Amino acid sequence: MVLLSGGMDSCVCAALAARDHQAAALHVSYGQRTEERERKSFSAVCERLQIHDKLVVRNEALRAIGGSALTDPSIAVPESHAIGHDVPVTYVPFRNAHFLAVAVSWAEVLGAEKIYIGAVEQDSSGYPDCRPAYYEAFNRVIQAGTKAGNIEIVTPLIGMRKHEIIRLGLELGAPFDLTWSCYSRQDRACGVCDSCALRLRAFEAAGARDPIPYAVAAHRT
Repeated sequence: MVLLSGGMDSCVCAALAARDHQAAALHVSYGQRTEERERKSFSAVCERLQIHDKLVVRNEALRAIGGSALTDPSIAVPESHAIGHDVPVTYVPFRNAHFLAVAVSWAEVLGAEKIYIGAVEQDSSGYPDCRPAYYEAFNRVIQAGTKAGNIEIVTPLIGMRKHEIIRLGLELGAPFDLTWSCYSRQDRACGVCDSCALRLRAFEAAGARDPIPYAVAAHRT
């Protein structure tokens, strides 16, 4: 099973899972600003990679809790240059735990033994739930709290740089043209939020052109 947001990293993860396994894909909507666009990307990526077993669920808790620029419309999404060394306001509190809980439950029903997630520690926004120690701890929880105890979270990209992920995706034929990474817009990527900036730098460092449309032409590679 692969957790597929519809973003760049999860798309590469899905391409890996589809190459090596009979994959199923899970998408969790949680009231984020670009919810509809991400769900559209999820469906399109699944179709391109021929992943037929799909589950889309909605988490109401994260939007109700708020505390993040992605779920609270009163908190502005900052431009990348305005983000310092602290965890940015785009961090959704403990979000990946919510996603993984659903994934583990579905994995038990399906009999899946691996859950792929495209978490990245380097070249990322510094979210605490994207660190290796977090997934090591979560795997211990799964072993203790599931019927068979044999489900494992797999993080194949966690130690990679973003440009390395791009190159891997290109080798795998990952459909980057269908993905969406922007935190704030659903028509054309803004080009200035942290997620857009990280993505554009990665494509530039990989010597490749980002195939999605951007509102700020100067940020195209």
